[in-house]
Amino acid sequence: MHKPTVGFVIGTRPEAIKVAPVVREMAADGRLHPVLISSGQHIEPVLQALAPFGLQPDLSLSLQRVTGSLAELSAQLIPSLDDAFEETRPDMVVVHGDTITASVAALVAFWRRIPVVHLEAGLRTGDLAAPFPEEGNRLVIDHLAQLMLAPTPETAANLSREGIDPERVVISGNTVVDAIQHVASLHLPYSDPRLAEIEASERRIVLVTVHRRESWGKPIRDVLGAVRRLVEGHPDIQVVVPAHPNPAVRSEVEACLEGVERTLVCDPLPYADLARLLARATLVLSDSGGIQEEAPSFGVPVLVLRDVTERQEAIAAGCAYLVGTNPERIVRSAARLLSPEGAEDRRVRTNPFGDGRAAIRAVEAIAWQLGMGPRPEDFQPMAAAGVLQTV
Repeated sequence: MHKPTVGFVIGTRPEAIKVAPVVREMAADGRLHPVLISSGQHIEPVLQALAPFGLQPDLSLSLQRVTGSLAELSAQLIPSLDDAFEETRPDMVVVHGDTITASVAALVAFWRRIPVVHLEAGLRTGDLAAPFPEEGNRLVIDHLAQLMLAPTPETAANLSREGIDPERVVISGNTVVDAIQHVASLHLPYSDPRLAEIEASERRIVLVTVHRRESWGKPIRDVLGAVRRLVEGHPDIQVVVPAHPNPAVRSEVEACLEGVERTLVCDPLPYADLARLLARATLVLSDSGGIQEEAPSFGVPVLVLRDVTERQEAIAAGCAYLVGTNPERIVRSAARLLSPEGAEDRRVRTNPFGDGRAAIRAVEAIAWQLGMGPRPEDFQPMAAAGVLQTV
């Protein structure tokens, strides 16, 4: 019996992490044949992210980037992905999120009349400039896709407001919950021994990540200035700052935090390290979308270093607080959460993003679209009675 082929296109670390549980589940299910295509947008981070899942790309594309511009990346991805689809002949193409890889892959598949599945569909801020260019990318993908796997009821409602047929939308939950539960269950040791020393200490850990393009320059400097003040005002905390590899960002981080006690600036964390550190953290300061979804799995609150977020579920559930990059607001909000009086606010009671079964629903939904099974039941958020507290 012929197994339909499903092409999964990934280009960045977050895509790899969130797609991996679906690829694993599809292979185990057996009805469909998954083919994992790495676009070459980010090579090593993708391989590193796939490793804890026992996966590697079936096809890796080669790009010759010189300027690093979005136009250059898109121009190289179009013929490369077109050739990849010609070679692998997928019956459906799955893209994740809102990257350039995802948007170009959806467009090329559309041109080839291959049905597109959008994993993590329906995220919106309503502002094309924030995040940029992600908001525009996901709008394009959702209106090209045949099947949208919305992570939450709120994201499904966003699609409905845009006039998208609800029959094309399945609420799957977010596969990042599946991913981080799997990786946490492996109990892998830290790749950096300094992190093991920090975990073994009695200090409270504050994880800081800031990397978005709209944060570059003064916003990053403001955030790092706030971090300096937090360290000075709280002698019992240890700050860990995984710095973005872009030289402009890394140099800003190192210059602003040079000589600051109890502050570790390190390379971007392997996913297993991130999962373990999140489980030990008291507080997270981040402009990352993924961390807003991952931290609730460990009951850790997030101060969101952005003016808007497409993950309003985290705000509504008390998992996250929108603070922007204003240093006074960051310091004030962090100090409140780190104080004895803020202990109640630090308790994350619900996980609005998933129950660890999103990959199962995703595979069932894809099989349904291919006429190989019934439509799955939609995910309904519940109180996170099973939230992971430790690794």
